[in-house]
Amino acid sequence: MFGIILAFVALISWGFGDFFIQKTVRIIGSWRALFCIGAVGLVGLFPFVAGDLERLTASDFILLGLLGLVVIFASLFDFEALRQGKISIVEPVIGLELPIVVALGVTLAHESISAIQFVLMGVVFVGIVSAITTHYTHLHYHKRIFEKGVVLAGVGAIGMALTDFLVGVSSRAISPLMAIWFAHSLLAIICGIRLLIKGGFSHLLSDIRKHPVPIIGQSILDNLAWVAFAFAVTSIPIAVATTITESYIAFTVLLGLFVSREKLKIHQIIGVVMTIAGVIALAYFSF
Repeated sequence: MFGIILAFVALISWGFGDFFIQKTVRIIGSWRALFCIGAVGLVGLFPFVAGDLERLTASDFILLGLLGLVVIFASLFDFEALRQGKISIVEPVIGLELPIVVALGVTLAHESISAIQFVLMGVVFVGIVSAITTHYTHLHYHKRIFEKGVVLAGVGAIGMALTDFLVGVSSRAISPLMAIWFAHSLLAIICGIRLLIKGGFSHLLSDIRKHPVPIIGQSILDNLAWVAFAFAVTSIPIAVATTITESYIAFTVLLGLFVSREKLKIHQIIGVVMTIAGVIALAYFSF
C-alpha cells in the first residue's frame, strides 16, 4: 500500500512539475532548466546519502553511472520535444514510454503482472493518449513524422522508459535516494560544464530572480516526484508504478480544464475518465 501511495505522490508532483517545466524551458532553455533540477537534487539530497557513498562498489558506480547518462539523454530529448513541438502531437508520442516500461519490467526484471493488471494498464494507456490528443489525426504518425518535436519525442519516450527501469533496478539494488542523487548530480555536473563553456551561467541568476516560481517549482517538484517513484518501485512492480505515475499526463489535462478554463472534446473527457478509473482500479488490485 505504501508503494501505491508514493506512486500517487509522484503522479501529482509530475503533474504540477511538468506545468512548470514547460514554462521554464521556454524561458531559459533546456540545458539551464535541467541544470536547476540537477543542482537541487545534488544539494538537497546529499545529506541523506553522504554516509553511504563509501560503501558503493564498482558495480554500483557502473549501474548509477549508466542511469545518470540515460537520465541526461532522455531529459534533453524530452525537454526539447516539449519546447519545439505542439503538445497535442508530442505528448501522445511521449506516452509510448508506458508500454515500453511494462515490456522491460516483465522481460528483464521478471516482474509478475496479473491478467487484470495488464488489462488495466492498457485501459490507462488508451485513456492517457485519448485525453491528451486534441484530434485523432494527430495519431497518424506516418503522416506527421516530420512535425517538429515528433522524432525527439519518440527518442525521448525510449529514453524515459529506460530511465524508469534503471531507477527501479538501482533503487532495489542500492537505495532510492542514492539512485536519484547520483543521477541528478551527474545531470548538474554535465549541464554545468556545458553552460560554463557556452557562457550560459551569465543570465541564470537574473532569470531565477525574474521567474522564481516556475524555475524553483520545477526543480523541487521534479526531484520530489523521482524520489517518490524510486521508493515506490522498491515495494511494487516498476510497470505498476509507471502506469500510475504516467497518468500525470492526463492530470495536466484536468489542470488545463479547471485552472486555464480550457474546453475538452468528448473523446478527451472519456480519456480522462478512463485514466482515472483505470488507475484507481489498478491501485486496488495491486494492494
